[in-house]
Amino acid sequence: MGWLASPDDWLARLLVQRGVAAVYLVGFLAAARQGRALLGTHGLTPIPEFTRFVRWQRAPSLFFLHWSDRFFQAVAWSGAVVSAALMAGAADAVPLAATVPLWLLPWALYLSIVNVGQTWYGFGWESLLLEAGFLTAFLGNGDTGPPILVLYLLRWLLFRVEFGAGLIKMRGDSCWRDLTCLRYHHETQPMPGPLSWWFHRLPDPLHRVETAANHVTQLLVPPLLFFPQPVATAAAAAVIVTQLWLVLSGNFAWLNWLTIVLACAALRFGGPRHYPAAPLWFEVLTLVLTAVVAVLSWWPARNLLSHRQAMNRSFNPLHLVNTYGAFGSISRLRHEVVLQGTTAERVTPETEWREYGFPGKPGDPLRRPRQFAPYHLRLDWLLWFAALNRGYARPWLQRYAQKLLEGDRDALRLLARRGGNPFPDGPPRHVRALIYRYRFTDPATHRATGAWWDRELLGIYLPPLSRSR
Repeated sequence: MGWLASPDDWLARLLVQRGVAAVYLVGFLAAARQGRALLGTHGLTPIPEFTRFVRWQRAPSLFFLHWSDRFFQAVAWSGAVVSAALMAGAADAVPLAATVPLWLLPWALYLSIVNVGQTWYGFGWESLLLEAGFLTAFLGNGDTGPPILVLYLLRWLLFRVEFGAGLIKMRGDSCWRDLTCLRYHHETQPMPGPLSWWFHRLPDPLHRVETAANHVTQLLVPPLLFFPQPVATAAAAAVIVTQLWLVLSGNFAWLNWLTIVLACAALRFGGPRHYPAAPLWFEVLTLVLTAVVAVLSWWPARNLLSHRQAMNRSFNPLHLVNTYGAFGSISRLRHEVVLQGTTAERVTPETEWREYGFPGKPGDPLRRPRQFAPYHLRLDWLLWFAALNRGYARPWLQRYAQKLLEGDRDALRLLARRGGNPFPDGPPRHVRALIYRYRFTDPATHRATGAWWDRELLGIYLPPLSRSR
């Protein structure tokens, strides 16, 4: 069976492999559906403009070798097909020697997208997927027992995700230390979900319990992942329960779901299975992988111990061993950028403006927030950042407004399917952006009006842009 195998962990391996493949599939589908509008030749931040000024060694990607919009789509859809096959168990249908390269294929394809994805792919869960996907490539298949060292490397990854997030909070905003952050967070998070209104309306003592439970799970539980069973299983279960709470309370793309998948690496239930001895080359490969990760772990480990802890940082262009963290600071106020258009020839104080609607970000106060995670609405997220700091929007918001003026099909596909485009018969003459303060309604207002949000106009974010005749 091999001295590095752990036959009791066959179900943990199965859950991790299928889960990582599922997240890959979601990531590639998002790239296929949004990539042309965001990164295409005529997109908001075109990949050809990026590769012209960045060296391949800094951001390894297939798109340095060849670029076209069709090639990008081919990469995204190929990754989706391979991911779906892996989710269905394709790696168990091929010899062990083919398993590793089969798993490394979606990793290489997704790395190619992330490394040229610029601000649209600057989220911590992109590196998390790449690191988890790389490790999963060495879990083997049904021909050999689950390699215990790789399972521990996955636990080490989960430890960094949870413990890093816990430390960044305790070192960051004071509301984490006085247990008041969740008075605001459910309302001001990037993309509230369908239950976020109710989470926000929980009594203050329950918000304090939520925050305290978060600290326990992220600071005290992670070391227990390395304890003998059944302690490790109990620790993983605590992580899973906490992540499911976060899934219910908001939309954080696949961060929570992938964290749950990683926690499965520490679960153990069911009896052992018998496996033939692993080939020597596979055991050597496992040892080499462990040594490489141990060396590369110096940088994230040092970061965890630093009082200047960085959040969501990659230390190498392959995103192999990274540091993670989220929401070190919490916004007390929610601001939203709202795009509007008009068909009027001239803009006057009496001009009638119609709003564009986006699938996930708050807009119409009467529209209930929807569930999108684990799918990632990249433009919606960046518009949340743009409301916090105009610098986030400088490279792309005006270009997006121009594309709305042109009636660009790819730009319009980023809007909500129903009612997102208020100009179905032709593009507007002018487009502008306003900045609003949004608040969840109180229960009485919600019962009386059906509105989920109150909003207050703060001013003009982007002055009107015009379409030439």
